Amino acid sequence: MQFTSFDDGTELARWLAKDVAGELSSAISKRDCATLAVSGGNTPVRFFRELSAIDIDWSKVSVTLADERFVPPDSGRSNQRLVTLELLQNKAAKAQFLPLYATDDIDASVTEAEKMLAEHLPIDVIVLGMGTDGHTASLFPGSEGLREAADPKGKRLLMAVDAPGVAEPRITMTLPVIAGARTQYLHIEGADKREVFETVQEAGDPGQAPIGFVLEYCPDLKVVWAR
Repeated sequence: MQFTSFDDGTELARWLAKDVAGELSSAISKRDCATLAVSGGNTPVRFFRELSAIDIDWSKVSVTLADERFVPPDSGRSNQRLVTLELLQNKAAKAQFLPLYATDDIDASVTEAEKMLAEHLPIDVIVLGMGTDGHTASLFPGSEGLREAADPKGKRLLMAVDAPGVAEPRITMTLPVIAGARTQYLHIEGADKREVFETVQEAGDPGQAPIGFVLEYCPDLKVVWAR
């Protein structure tokens, strides 16, 4: 695991965007295409904006989501909407987007999105976030289906999940998809999240919080943190 710290989120966003762009360009040069999976929330917005302005061959990049709230794409809570507005702009407007929300039936959406995702595996680059409860993607503590979604030998690519205290159902990538990505990043900001990360890391027990499964099964994880 590689841990890199930054004085502020702007510095982190610039570094992360440059590093991710380099990984995508490398994938394009080797395979003539690249797949990027990103997370939602407020934390990655600066990173999205920085990445969108970098000049790579975006026409050969497919962008998808590590997880999605099961809400229509025009909802203010939609990760698809966030990525469309903040990442798929500027030079990155040429990228193809692979949505997880396909219909208003969550099981049908999962089935359709799994077929789509299977054609783009392994993912070249995935950028995860983490909540103060230790969740990542939509792998939440105490969520129904967590055991199956976090099974490193599981066969599912995506799963519908419900979690205590979460407003709507989610669709999440499973641990095998995350761990199978060629390059994995964890982007966290703030002292509270660093404390959670270090607590889980020191415990060495992947069952303590969902992020622990990522730490266990992604040994080359690149962690970036800003104060």
